[in-house]
Amino acid sequence: MPLAESTCKSTKANIFSISGPSGSGKSTLLAIIGLLDSPSEGEYTLKGSSVANLDVADRAMIRNREIGFIFQSFNLIGDLNVYENVELPLTYRGMSATERRTRVQQALERVGMSHRTKHYPSQLSGGQQQRVAVARALAGTPALLLADEPTGNLDSRNAESVMELLRELHREGATICMVTHDPRFARHADRTIHLFDGRVVEETVEVA
Repeated sequence: MPLAESTCKSTKANIFSISGPSGSGKSTLLAIIGLLDSPSEGEYTLKGSSVANLDVADRAMIRNREIGFIFQSFNLIGDLNVYENVELPLTYRGMSATERRTRVQQALERVGMSHRTKHYPSQLSGGQQQRVAVARALAGTPALLLADEPTGNLDSRNAESVMELLRELHREGATICMVTHDPRFARHADRTIHLFDGRVVEETVEVA
């Protein structure tokens, strides 16, 4: 599936908005950027290096240390409570229990969920689950955050709250690649990319 090599390419932290009709390749593009999938053609470079020859272990390590994910469906693990869901990715880094605890607590405080640490996903509203998903990404301090319709299942109040958290993460130096159909949030992007049938058909760069 041909996708423009320049997509989400930048020398500084930016917010990228990706839009397009259903089936245009938005989620596939995020999967490629997040090293969950590989392009059928073209070249993808991450931090100046091609990812083509990375093995499964290397891809997993980069995802864990450099890339954060926020999914429309939250992707929380039902058998784990809020604290454990946020902590889980950090355990794969070999991080000490003390550092994990500090990061999890700080992330949950930032999203206003520190009072729900023992609750399970089934006990939370959609807005609360998305906040936990954001906290999970924040705890890893990713250089690149990929968000697939992060406000799609939320009411306007919770959606704006989640977007403000993403803007805050961007101000701290992270690049955000976000799939969204909501023009209220797309307007915050430094660069807007429109896909159709797997190709970039329109691109707008916000002039500072």
